Amino acid sequence: MTACIVGWAHTPFGKLEDPDVESLIARVARAAVEDAGLATTDVEALTVGLFNNGFSAQDFPASLAFNAVPEWRFLPAVRVENACATGSAAIHAARDMIAARRARVVVVVGAEKMTASTPERIGEALLAASYRAEEGATEGGFAGVFARIAQAYFQRHGDQSDALAMIAAKNHAHGVNNPYAQIRKDLGFEFCRSVHEKNPYVAPPLRRTDCSLVSDGAAAIVLATEEIARTLPKAVRFRAAVHVNEFLPLSRRNPIVLEGAAKAWADAKEAAGITLDDLDFVETHDCFTIAELLEYEAMGLVPEGRGAVAALEGWTRMDGKLPVNPSGGLKAKGHPIGATGVSMHALASMQLSGTAGAMQVRDASLGAVFNMGGVAVANYVSVLEPLR
Repeated sequence: MTACIVGWAHTPFGKLEDPDVESLIARVARAAVEDAGLATTDVEALTVGLFNNGFSAQDFPASLAFNAVPEWRFLPAVRVENACATGSAAIHAARDMIAARRARVVVVVGAEKMTASTPERIGEALLAASYRAEEGATEGGFAGVFARIAQAYFQRHGDQSDALAMIAAKNHAHGVNNPYAQIRKDLGFEFCRSVHEKNPYVAPPLRRTDCSLVSDGAAAIVLATEEIARTLPKAVRFRAAVHVNEFLPLSRRNPIVLEGAAKAWADAKEAAGITLDDLDFVETHDCFTIAELLEYEAMGLVPEGRGAVAALEGWTRMDGKLPVNPSGGLKAKGHPIGATGVSMHALASMQLSGTAGAMQVRDASLGAVFNMGGVAVANYVSVLEPLR
């Protein structure tokens, strides 16, 4: 029983007035079902992606949607967590329910309320996605972990600061067209390239524009069997969905080669029967610009050590050979941890249903999502296409 995405809902990302995770979940859960053209009574299960880890006092979110949709009382509901890939993990859990014939329609919600925490608390919570025994004292927190990766990459392949700035500028240019994005401003290459009061170093060589944003937000999708999906107004099919986990300690692997991500991509392309050239766009996990650069190499767009070529030559812009992050990515859109993976799948589904508005990639018929947790520890690749 193949699961299809048949509806979605998305809050803006940013510093939101919503007081808590419950209110964010309530904004999208019913709305996604309505968008699918289904009744709330058609839903048979829920999966909820929430990282939290101290961002808010309320944990145990599986049943929170019931407060907004009382008719869901007594349905099976489960919370799923896998660091920054929490949203994709929740989607996989929902797909498994459908594959096991335990449910025919499942709502997947991803949410996070981050901005109510102090910067210190946020830093501690994010650092928990690294291996604390070896990386827990890293100066600059999780940004510091990726800064060390950037330093190692620069030492091996030369200073790539311009390439990172080009990635940031590209994603901010794309984000202008995303109504959900936290920052809808084309900052330009020179702004992203320079170090100044508005763009200081966060953890050298990473500048503020190299780092994704602390955000509140929620997204939801509805998954249904293919049989049900064919009766609905729109449906996006998983041509492949792959999950690969890697060693958590960076000391156990080469930190400048995302081998787990590369395997996930290779397995997904094989399962889908495609090459990268077949894709019309990719939504990828640019928690830091160095991550997106390494992901170009992991997906096979360029050989190892050549990620800068794709960035500097404009391959990944909307008019390039493979548009990457037409939504603006985490860099412009924001990165509410539990919501990110669900958001990426919702935005990809908009592209493939021709409903992405100003973000629309022309004639998009095959897209992919790469969502990772930690430093490419949890790696999820989905290849998506319209149900025909």
